[in-house]
Amino acid sequence: MSTSFLEIVELPDGRIELRRAEDEGSLVTLNFSEDAKAFLQGQHVEVAKAMLSVGVQMAGKLVEGEIDNEDGPRVLH
Repeated sequence: MSTSFLEIVELPDGRIELRRAEDEGSLVTLNFSEDAKAFLQGQHVEVAKAMLSVGVQMAGKLVEGEIDNEDGPRVLH
């Protein structure tokens, strides 16, 4: 992936995207249900920022070889 700047954008339809600053194409899109937004008391954008931040950090660690990428079964929590 390019080393360009990334931005997090809330779209008019409520979806939240991670994209390159110079590009309109989406790298990742998050879509919170109305129930989730209500549960989060309107703080879904802050939760999305945290989720995307951790995801970008993990991607960097994978690229740098800090995380083993095994072919065995994976448990997702």
